[in-house]
Amino acid sequence: MTEKISLKAAERKAFTAAFEDGLWDVFLGCFMLMFVIAPFLSASMGDFLSSAVFLPFLGILWLVIVLIRKWVIRPRVGTMKFGVSRKTRMMKFTVIMLIFNVLALIGGAIAAVTTDVVAGRVHVVIFSGLCLAGFSIAGYFLGFRRLYLYGLLVGGSPLVGEYLWAYHGFSHHGFPVTFGVCSAIMIITGLVLFVRLLRNNPLPAEGLPSEGM
Repeated sequence: MTEKISLKAAERKAFTAAFEDGLWDVFLGCFMLMFVIAPFLSASMGDFLSSAVFLPFLGILWLVIVLIRKWVIRPRVGTMKFGVSRKTRMMKFTVIMLIFNVLALIGGAIAAVTTDVVAGRVHVVIFSGLCLAGFSIAGYFLGFRRLYLYGLLVGGSPLVGEYLWAYHGFSHHGFPVTFGVCSAIMIITGLVLFVRLLRNNPLPAEGLPSEGM
């Protein structure tokens, strides 16, 4: 029993270590840039296109992360195949996040057809709650603890932005400022973690076998 628990603990540690290279932090930070730049494009391109224009950029970034993981990270830290319990947990996470995103999409469609000021402020609160819930769910299932903090940052951004817009005259409901801060925090955190991983895990000497995780 003790050995089984130890193996589960080791597997959990190895799984969460996959998020310690900082690459997902960078990806999330770049995703947040959409809320920084899109408001300035919405007047000329519309709300949908001003956001959709970022999809190719995010797709390229995803590909770059995959290649970095393959050619830079893997030779340093190796790879590990996970057991049935971990795969089952990831399957549950995928299903829950799919349902969550469908509900969020339906909510966004409903919000798009209501434009009165009171409802708009209610939508801001709902949007903040959805961001916090989404990040928290992901943080729980993935064991990615920084997502809890990111959830607070992202969830609080619309509320703070609304305050800056209403009382201090910030443009675009303060999104460029608040989400810009979130993006900067995520990207800088990710880059620091990535550099630290490279520094602590140099490539093995040529001719010597590397240890897998």
